Order: sequence, then C-alpha cells, then structure tokens
Amino acid sequence: METTTGAGRRTGWYVDDRCTDCDVARQLAPGLVEEREGRSVVVRQPHGEAEERQLLTAALACPTRSVRPPGGRLDQRWPDPFPLPVDDGVLLCGHNSRHTAGANSYLLRRPAGTWMMIDTPRFAERLAQRYEALGRCTDVLLTHRDHAAHGRRWADRLGARLWIHEGDLDAAPGADRVLRGTEPSDIAEGVRVFPLPGHTRGSVLYVADERYCFSGDSFYWARTLEDLEVAQSVTWYSIEELAASLARTVDALRFEWLLPGHGSRKRLPAPEMARRLHRLTERIAGCRPQPVDFAALRW
Repeated sequence: METTTGAGRRTGWYVDDRCTDCDVARQLAPGLVEEREGRSVVVRQPHGEAEERQLLTAALACPTRSVRPPGGRLDQRWPDPFPLPVDDGVLLCGHNSRHTAGANSYLLRRPAGTWMMIDTPRFAERLAQRYEALGRCTDVLLTHRDHAAHGRRWADRLGARLWIHEGDLDAAPGADRVLRGTEPSDIAEGVRVFPLPGHTRGSVLYVADERYCFSGDSFYWARTLEDLEVAQSVTWYSIEELAASLARTVDALRFEWLLPGHGSRKRLPAPEMARRLHRLTERIAGCRPQPVDFAALRW
C-alpha cells in the first residue's frame, strides 16, 4: 500500500492526486497498481528489481506523471524502457499524453526495415531521436480524432505521412492522406484499414499482416470481463453506428493481437479472437445511446 511517515512524507511508490483513472499504470504494473474509488493506487510496494521496473514503466507512461517513486522524483538513475517490445513486430511507445486522453500508441515494423507509428505519444525531441535510431518512419496513422493532438508534429519531425479518415479530418486538417468512405482498403503492403464509424464519425482500425489489430477506441480487451468490450458510455458519435460498422466488418477481420488505444492488449489464436469478435458484435447489436459516464468503463 501507499505509505507515509508520521509527518506525511511518502516512503514508497504512490499515485498522486492528479490521477485521471486512465488505466495506463494498471496495464503496465498489474498487481502493484489497482483501481480504488475512481483512481489508481499503489496497493503493494515492489519486491525486487523486476517489480521496480514495472512501476518505473508505469510512471513513464502515465499521462499526468502521477505514479511517483519514493521521494517523488524520477532521476537519471532510472533508465527509460520505452519503446517497449510487445511482439516481434510491435513496440509500445509509452509517454502517453494528456492531450490524447492518455491513449496508447505503437510502432509497427515493416519487412523493409521501416516503421509506422499508430497514434502518438506526447511529443519530445529526445523521443524522436530514439525512434529515428530504429530506422525510417514512413507513416503516422491516426485511428480517430481523439488521438490526433500530436499527429502533425510527429509526422513533420519524422518526415512521415499523416493519415486520418475524412469523418475526423477537422481534427487533423493538414493530413497528407485522407481515408474516405466505409470500404476497407490497403494502404501499404500487408497493412489494411477498416473504417469503423461509431466511437467517432471517422474512427478506423488498422490490421497488419493478419496478425496485429490497432483498434483505436472502437473496442478493447476488458480485464474485468476477460473478453472484448466497447466503451459504450464514451462512444461520442453513435453506438448504433458502431454496432452496424462491426456487423459489416467482422467477417473480414482476422488477427491475433488486439492493440487498442485504451484498455488492455491481448493475444489470442486468430480463430478464438474471431469467435469473440463475433460474440461482441452480437452483444452490442441492441445497444442504445446512454449518457457519457467515464466511471461506467469496465477496464
């Protein structure tokens, strides 16, 4: 648990009162950081170097920098683990931004040795230099308007093309590539985009190599349910439209890794992932609009 001295000074890792309950720290330090009354708290102090590293990773991903070590300050003794490998072809960027609601972002390796960035972390020059060292980034792929805040800056800094769907174009009016309509299309070898209006008018998901699905905020893995879920209470555009989009698209989707903007990542065999996605599509077919309620999200 979070601990203090008699004088009120912190003696261990803790989460400060800027926490927005975005779930990022809980994804990266499970068993050490948990949800309590609408915010994250450190429920147990780390035992050993591996658990200390988990909390460091959570601290550097937290968009409000609310996860703090003993004494309150991260310093040069703490090496930055990001970008963090998720699988052979995907890295998690970390350094989530308050301006994208704390969304996760990813780097996708392509066979030629180049990279694509899906959504973005907060912008920092030292991060750009780190990504450049990996190889050339050709494209910054935005899944929807909520994650567009840093897109243009990242694309310009990396010499990459910025992509967004026409339905959310006003969030990135200077985009280099504008996706249109609702039909899936190939945007690069092995990379296919599926327009999925619902969470926003211009929401899309990207599937690479029939292995990785970058779903933005359209659906995610809910740890509490141990299943796929949609964020119904924060579906800004239309939950009915999201249900229709999934019904139209579900038979064409094949992937093993679910890599969302919010919520947990999950790998399952492709047939099992497809079975669960069909079940999710059936489950939300009867959903109706409800008031916006962040507290109703089931992480």
